Amino acid sequence: MTELDYKAIDVDNHYYEPLDAFTRHLDKRFRKRGVQMVQDGKHTLALIGDRVSRFIPNPTFDPIIVPGCLDPFFRGEIPEGFDRSTMMQVEELELRPEYHNREARAAIVDTQDLETVVMFPTFGCGVEEALKNDIPATMASLSAFNLWLDEDWGFDRPDGRILTAPMISLADPEAAVAEVDAVIARGARLVHVRPAPVPGFPRPRSLGDRLHDPVWARLAEANVPVAFHLGDSGYQALASMWGGKDNLEGFGTTDPFDKIVTDDRAIHDSIASLIVHGVFHRHPTLRVASIENGSEWVHRLAKRLHKLANQFPQSFPNDPIDELRNNVWVAPYYEENVTLLAERIGVERILFGSDWPHGEGLENPTSYVKDLAGLDDRDIRKVMRDNALEFLGTPASTIA
Repeated sequence: MTELDYKAIDVDNHYYEPLDAFTRHLDKRFRKRGVQMVQDGKHTLALIGDRVSRFIPNPTFDPIIVPGCLDPFFRGEIPEGFDRSTMMQVEELELRPEYHNREARAAIVDTQDLETVVMFPTFGCGVEEALKNDIPATMASLSAFNLWLDEDWGFDRPDGRILTAPMISLADPEAAVAEVDAVIARGARLVHVRPAPVPGFPRPRSLGDRLHDPVWARLAEANVPVAFHLGDSGYQALASMWGGKDNLEGFGTTDPFDKIVTDDRAIHDSIASLIVHGVFHRHPTLRVASIENGSEWVHRLAKRLHKLANQFPQSFPNDPIDELRNNVWVAPYYEENVTLLAERIGVERILFGSDWPHGEGLENPTSYVKDLAGLDDRDIRKVMRDNALEFLGTPASTIA
């Protein structure tokens, strides 16, 4: 492990959901409209709505990928002629109880030199897109999931080791407010919103649509921040316009052109919608974070916002760059230029996330420090710990 003289806070950890995560508490009226796990010979398939989901090809997660085994691929350090398929290492799920058991996970957190981990779904990040055409089923499924999450993991462990982010869909504005109230009442410290247009009829809506103001107001008043974590945002439709696949497959055959077309556009557009459509103007204390979306999009967005503010000053009651720097935290990929990001939004808005235990994450979470070589020790501590405390609503000055 990388030695630190303080405990770090990792804002990007994951669990692996059991097959009944979306069905254990699901209203029986939606049994055939939500998530269904079906057997196809020896294989288990996820049927969501009326079609098979390939977002996670093996929803049993058994066998499961070894943490960090794809690190060289994501750093672009694959030797010439090397077959990347040989990098994929797997093991039996039963060997890793910390992936699905909170007590086992808390023990692992202690060994990783971490004080707290913030945990997000794996399979769950693909459900809202698959159900976007059935809004009642969407709301019922995510509400059922949040009940499972609280039951199996808890939103906030008493010892502070583990925080989990319940998922909130804005597709039904009134039901969204009710779900926000419910998870806050059960102790949620943050919520997880998909970085994507909000499903709706006759057409989708912006995250900044005033219909969603009651949700943002509830969260701001309760001092509960929002995490926008990478998932299926529906942007694969852009690839299909160019002849690519129209559904996101987590481990399917990938056309590199699809990656170029979709890239980090979902998070870029999501944060833009909050700023341009006035969410931070109307709710100035609302805090949001981009998790596992990288940081290259920040520079493009800042450039565009600056130009638009000069062209359409009447549309920007506040400086949009100030809102980007004040209201938005970013967890960059470990291989990115953190120093350049600090110049853009301030080092105080950078978060540490390892993506553990995913294969594309880090084998040892705090090894992230090695990629912060351009920062001094004070700023490294901000990234590894203090900024997360501020984002979560616990100022570093109050912590020993």
